[in-house]
Amino acid sequence: MSALFNIVLPVFLIIGAGYVTTRMRLLGMSAVEGVLSFTQNFAFPCLLFRAISTFDIGEQFHAPLLLSFYAAATICFVLGLVGARLLGRDAQDSVVIGFCCLFSNSMMLGVPITERAFGPGALGANFAIISVHAPYCYVIGIVAMEYVRAGGTGLPVFALIRRIVRQILSNPLVIALILGFVVNLTHLAIPGPVIEALDMIARAALPSALFAVGGVLVQYKLEGDWRLIGMICLITLLVHPALTWVFGSLGGLDRDAFRSAVLTASVAPGINTYVFANLYDRGKRSAASSLLIATGVCLFTVWFWLSVLP
Repeated sequence: MSALFNIVLPVFLIIGAGYVTTRMRLLGMSAVEGVLSFTQNFAFPCLLFRAISTFDIGEQFHAPLLLSFYAAATICFVLGLVGARLLGRDAQDSVVIGFCCLFSNSMMLGVPITERAFGPGALGANFAIISVHAPYCYVIGIVAMEYVRAGGTGLPVFALIRRIVRQILSNPLVIALILGFVVNLTHLAIPGPVIEALDMIARAALPSALFAVGGVLVQYKLEGDWRLIGMICLITLLVHPALTWVFGSLGGLDRDAFRSAVLTASVAPGINTYVFANLYDRGKRSAASSLLIATGVCLFTVWFWLSVLP
């Protein structure tokens, strides 16, 4: 019990520090957004680039891992979309709710929790999942939204493809992933001083991101349909990891990959869920509130999943 306490609580203490500091106006929102921008656009891309460029692709990228996580995530997207429709939301709002159930905070919460629990050497499977996370989730979300916006009568295919490609390729994490794969596959030598500089920036990623997440949560208000918010929390924090557990067991994942997949599935929705809602100006209140509530509840549910993992 004390071990779990020491693993999970420090992560959420940093988030809490960011929240309290910003709430008390000891740090302005512009400064918090600057820290978040630094982590999203520089620190995490450096971390991801170094991870992808150096790990064994053949060992980490295998179908059972990705299928276990993303089959569960896709089911959760459908559950969220259908659930929102049953609760009376229109089709476009329902896609946003489905996206909230699909997009885990795999980088800002999944990575630091896994690292604290099992060490930096256990992150290979995390980065394999993250490498296709944004492309996969945004393709599903954008295709679904553009379909319902078109009224189901047909899609302007080339315009849709351009929109998806533009959204994905403008993401700094995706750019870092592509460059990481290029270096890995071509065995391109990077000068030592450049590696040291990248590593210095990468080491700032996790604590900065956690602090910034706490600060950013201050601007989200608790409002919206509480039935929807409860459903999002249930699906993201319990159903997604449970399904990943089942699929991972059936797929015969090794212990490290299984742990990474379940823990990544067990964290709260990421900030990208609100970004997606804001992009289409639909379901923003529910997306923001579920992000805030699920991040807090995640402290206890992650504790549970850590306690039952092999």
